[in-house]
Amino acid sequence: MNNRPAPKRLPFTLPRLGLGTAPLGGLFEDVSDEDAAATLEAAGAAGMTYFDTAPRYGHGLAEQRLGRLLGPCGVTAPVISTKTGWLLRPRPDGSPGEVITDWTERGIRESLESSLTRLGRSSVDILYLHDPDDYPDEIRRTAYPAVRRLRDEGLIKAIGFGMNHSGPLASYVAEFEVDVVLIAGRLTLLDHEALTALLPVCARTGTSVVVGGVFNTGLLADPSPDAMFNYRPAPAQMVERARQCRALCDAYEVPIHAAAIQFPLLHPAVDSVVLGCRSAAEVTTNAAAARFPVPEELWQRLAGAGFVPGQLLEERVGR
Repeated sequence: MNNRPAPKRLPFTLPRLGLGTAPLGGLFEDVSDEDAAATLEAAGAAGMTYFDTAPRYGHGLAEQRLGRLLGPCGVTAPVISTKTGWLLRPRPDGSPGEVITDWTERGIRESLESSLTRLGRSSVDILYLHDPDDYPDEIRRTAYPAVRRLRDEGLIKAIGFGMNHSGPLASYVAEFEVDVVLIAGRLTLLDHEALTALLPVCARTGTSVVVGGVFNTGLLADPSPDAMFNYRPAPAQMVERARQCRALCDAYEVPIHAAAIQFPLLHPAVDSVVLGCRSAAEVTTNAAAARFPVPEELWQRLAGAGFVPGQLLEERVGR
């Protein structure tokens, strides 16, 4: 039986490591312009050329900073993805106001045009429909046809969906012609949901997969009692699981965040991991962790403890 993935739909190669810009939009805490510039400069120095952003990240701030600061950092040919489906509505004084959903063709186009203005670009590489979990009818009727037309017009090179839940995302991949998907927090050492719900259909259709949230909002970077897990304070049992994972990694002198970053890339359908960083130090640390040697014996130990699905290692050996 031939289990090889289908040829990729994506018309370009995604870098294996990308920078997620939600922190540059002020996720959880403010980031100064100076720190944002230093973060992007460090990303360029580390060879990171894929940058993922969205209008909702800081009410346009992440896109603005990416557009204004990326060029001076020396990144000459970046791969940039942004998202659509939500419109920013500023207050009369120009300050950030509400964010509203709009899945109509007019709304999709307005969102992209606003993003291109903030980014200072005439096109982007990838446009994701952002968190459309509760809007399947709108996606079928207007939103997906709209992004296909934008791709046909050359304003974007690839289209996809960016979501936090594997089941609905898998349904969209099965139904539509999708170049790439971004799944956050569902393919980690603590959460394997995407492995069974999403990745098989992506492998079958040739849909590229980008994985975000590999630290589950911080717990797998620093398993401490005050850590966050999936955007909320981590439950005590999850902190204990993360500590068990760290203990196994420590036994092989491998940083836990190195295993967390490299784990999704064990699967052949995964092309890239995006890491949200808010400082140059985080970029440097994570880029080094992505290259840190992880011995096969550690992957086997992690599998034995339930942190890595055994079938993933078996399939990797068989390829």
